[in-house]
Amino acid sequence: MDIFEQISTCVIRGKIKADSPYPPDMRGQDGVFELVRDALQQGTNPNDVLTKGLMPGMNEVGKKFSRNEVFVPDLLMAAKAMTSGMDQLKPHFESGAAKRRGVFIVGTVKGDLHDIGKNLVRMMMEGAGYEVIDLGVDVSPQAFLEKVEERPGSMVGLSALLTTTMVNMEETTRLVKSKFPETIVVVGGAPLTQEFCDKIGADAYSPDPQGIIEWLDTKVA
Repeated sequence: MDIFEQISTCVIRGKIKADSPYPPDMRGQDGVFELVRDALQQGTNPNDVLTKGLMPGMNEVGKKFSRNEVFVPDLLMAAKAMTSGMDQLKPHFESGAAKRRGVFIVGTVKGDLHDIGKNLVRMMMEGAGYEVIDLGVDVSPQAFLEKVEERPGSMVGLSALLTTTMVNMEETTRLVKSKFPETIVVVGGAPLTQEFCDKIGADAYSPDPQGIIEWLDTKVA
């Protein structure tokens, strides 16, 4: 098994570091942190670490989650493992040595304080190679618009868990599209449907983060 497969396997299993107690059957083995550190020290291209190691692992976890083969705790452990690798890659992205796939602005809409779904999207989008700007929860339409103005060409992800706050998705989508018609707006959250997505003029909806990533893969080179 090469270094990339090892990194990928550790992401899938949620193995963060050698001293992490989880998963029990990998106790004492190197985790994502050590594997990424060693790969970079040996001169491995940081882009390869991302696209051949971290991304395939997170992609596989996302597919398993979509099929109900793993659950939210497994997804969170995988995302934490991936983050331990991403943190080491960030200096390479900032220096221009590695490439991002695009900028993804994400937030839970105005009036809604739920963040688990939004956090999963953020972590999986980072794992898919995007630069993610997380605006947090209870985000006003104006705040989304201002961030798009700061980062032209970025994509927007809107999250909501309450039927009462879904209306703010519509307001945000219309405001962003009125100023920047080409901006991709994707939506997600438990009460949403494809019909609602179409009604408010958003570009895509998925019940889980993996679906959004796969849809964006068809749009982003």
